[in-house]
Amino acid sequence: MNGAELLIELLIGKKVETLFGYPGGAVLPLYDALYDNDRIQHVLVRHEQAAVHAADGYARATGRPGVALVTSGPGATNAVTGIATAFMDSVPLIVLTGQVATDLIGLDSFQEVDIYGMTMPVTKHNYIVRDIADLPRIVHEAFHVATTGRPGPVLIDLPKNVMNAAYTGENGAAAQSVPPSIRGYQPDPSIDPADIMLTAERLSRAERPLILAGGGCMQGDTPALLREFAERHNLPVASTLMGLGAFPSGHPRHLGMVGMHGTVAANRALQGADVVLCLGVRFSDRVTGKRKAFSPGSYKIQVDLDTSELNKNIPVDLAVNGSCEELLRGIREQVHTAERSAWDQQIMTWLHRPVKSSREQEAKLTPQEVIRCLQKATAGDAIIATDVGQHQIWTATHYEFSEARSFLTSGGLGTMGYGLPAAIGAAVAFPERDVVCITGDGSFQMNMQEIMTAVDHGLNVKVAILKNGYLGMVRQWQQLFLGRRYSSVRISSPDFVALAKSFGAHGFRARTLAEAEQIIQLALHTEGLVVMEFDITEESNVYPIVPPGSSNQDMIVE
Repeated sequence: MNGAELLIELLIGKKVETLFGYPGGAVLPLYDALYDNDRIQHVLVRHEQAAVHAADGYARATGRPGVALVTSGPGATNAVTGIATAFMDSVPLIVLTGQVATDLIGLDSFQEVDIYGMTMPVTKHNYIVRDIADLPRIVHEAFHVATTGRPGPVLIDLPKNVMNAAYTGENGAAAQSVPPSIRGYQPDPSIDPADIMLTAERLSRAERPLILAGGGCMQGDTPALLREFAERHNLPVASTLMGLGAFPSGHPRHLGMVGMHGTVAANRALQGADVVLCLGVRFSDRVTGKRKAFSPGSYKIQVDLDTSELNKNIPVDLAVNGSCEELLRGIREQVHTAERSAWDQQIMTWLHRPVKSSREQEAKLTPQEVIRCLQKATAGDAIIATDVGQHQIWTATHYEFSEARSFLTSGGLGTMGYGLPAAIGAAVAFPERDVVCITGDGSFQMNMQEIMTAVDHGLNVKVAILKNGYLGMVRQWQQLFLGRRYSSVRISSPDFVALAKSFGAHGFRARTLAEAEQIIQLALHTEGLVVMEFDITEESNVYPIVPPGSSNQDMIVE
């Protein structure tokens, strides 16, 4: 076999069932090898960025590595945004890039870029295959690195002549079940028993405890253990954006999301706690606000697989290097529940604080109403993908996620255009589930060409566009912090309903609450991709919001 055929065999050995990709000259050997292969489904996207986002959505929804295949040069550079998105959110990906032949590298050859060097800052590791004999080892290592420890994207650059070279070695899939030995790579550290005991002791003595769940709570049995632990010891739980779903959003002990757009209850509890157990949280600026004022009186316990995240952004009192799952298993029998009636009463006051009724709108839909309609119609059981902006925060705040891996969103990089291809990846993985992409009219226009991908593959994706004629979050900042000087935030849009129909999809429009309820039910009972356009109030704002540079205590709530 040649290198391309060997690579396909190796991918099958890794139980890869789907490739998201786009062909080009440098990867012709691979696409030729796929021609006679019926073990791997290839999803042809319309842009290489979408291939990586779709692989990302597949990985987040399943917990298995997503695989993307793109050609050299512009194909590879188009993939960089998707790679960076996955890197920031710790998503396991294998990105296969074509490359010119090894004797042409460095000569500014046609469609040549140094994608190996270019992606070093945004990959967990990367490789360039210069010898066909190295390919089995490289593929084995790449999957191991991508999926162990803190997950992340790994890039393999594939020169065309290596893919055409004859392979005469042993069975490429042999010994692939044995974890590779990579010098200096120790992905699964065991937690020091003394740290487990100290954590349990601090939580037992706490008068105002809080669990803060981050993206590191999605792996393994962590979500089930977290729920069991919180219920057993009657502990309040708050979530970061990336942690939503690890603990059921509608649970009575869940306070909501923390940070810049966090709920009053979550932010107040975080600021007032005396012990905070931070599980898989990296303390991004959107979570902490003004760092010096972040949860000032608390004993902070940070649990993370990645030692580089410990004490990086926020100084903590106890840094625990290891998995959240191991920590929760270790402390669940050692923590003794104390009487905390004053703290519980305070939290209930924050949770049920009265909300002032907003003034009547001009009979238009509000974004909150749309999210609640989607919540009711799907019973909170759908996989939700979003783009980035106001709609993302409204979704995080008003949709109740019942399980882990049901919320796909770009938290770290904040990538507009992520939502639709990520939803496509999830729909490929779970064709029988409801998959809804909630987006804005600005974000959707970034990758709306992927409607065709979903139509071609008959995918069950429903798109909810909150159309307000603005780049909403940017406009809100200009309104609140720049004296309403609206600069380049008005955005026009096509007729999304007609656009959907031109692709062979379905399209519906709603302007009132009754129409919204009707078209959501219709969409969920319609096969294939459906675009729903919701005409919402133009200048609706996201609240609460913490002004940039301020403490989480200084929320603007309305």
